[in-house]
Amino acid sequence: MRLLDRDIDIREISPLTLAFIGDGVYDLLVREKLVCEANRPVGSLNAEKISIVNCAAQAQAMKSLTEFLTEEELSVYKRGKNAHAMTVPKNARKTDYHCATGLEALFGYLYLKGDIDRLRAIFEITEKTARTKEA
Repeated sequence: MRLLDRDIDIREISPLTLAFIGDGVYDLLVREKLVCEANRPVGSLNAEKISIVNCAAQAQAMKSLTEFLTEEELSVYKRGKNAHAMTVPKNARKTDYHCATGLEALFGYLYLKGDIDRLRAIFEITEKTARTKEA
């Protein structure tokens, strides 16, 4: 299940395009989780979201996730991680940025594939890891 019911062959989508959609999916999941936890001021919600949705936190989360991935998922992650991004944000380490891109590619892939149950399961692992790092 996806928000838009349009045909797409995910095998033909580039890893950076998967990361593009995956970034939005991951961001939405984090936002929904935070809003469902408590009704807080938007500034507080945004500050916590930023602490979870960033290259370093996503790279850290990816380290605890690899053992749970299928071969197919690991392949998508590696394609995203190894994709040639033109720029790296100045506040991010290059290695973290590439790991985060791989994670986002995986989220984009699972979303476009319509595998929402698997997307949720992987999100729960990454979100717990990101929160553990904060504490």
